[in-house]
Amino acid sequence: MTLDVVNTSNEKVGTVDLREETFAGPVKLDLVWESVVREQASRRRGTHMTKNRALVSGSGRKPWRQKGTGRARVGSIRTPLWRKGGTVFGPQPRSYDYALPKKVERGALKAALTARLHEGAVTVIDELRADERKTKPVAGLLKTLGATGKTLLVDVALDENFARSARNIAGVRLVASGRLTARDVMDTSRIVMTRAAIERLQEVLE
Repeated sequence: MTLDVVNTSNEKVGTVDLREETFAGPVKLDLVWESVVREQASRRRGTHMTKNRALVSGSGRKPWRQKGTGRARVGSIRTPLWRKGGTVFGPQPRSYDYALPKKVERGALKAALTARLHEGAVTVIDELRADERKTKPVAGLLKTLGATGKTLLVDVALDENFARSARNIAGVRLVASGRLTARDVMDTSRIVMTRAAIERLQEVLE
């Protein structure tokens, strides 16, 4: 499999060869699903909380004596049996993050990239750099490349000027190739990556 490499004017300046054993295999969507669910879980804030009987406001005094009143015995107005009392086994702050095997994460990224390559949603550019911090030239570059809507820009090391110029454009995200995930790849309509980035990904995913 061969992809054209274009410059900032969307003119072909070369090609990059993709290994058949890496990007020509079957797309294992089950791995993509596992990776996306894990990342979504890790992004949950997990700050939900209810008050137990120790945290509910109220006196700790026994409302009435144990015997002789004809009423049910009770030891505190904060008991979970009463209205406005504490909650039993309620949710507490926690992390929903969990780990997947590295092979599963790599397989998910490989499957996601393979699917987007077959869809023709990947554009390979020679470099993503900017001489100055201005949004207009970067927006013009994306328009020239036909990258409209949600766009993912991938490079091995992000150029600071380019990153600061692109971060104000709605729907555009920049990710270093070493931090790219299957969710990033699937949650976009267009992917623009440098030649160095796709070559680095091939080395990792082989």
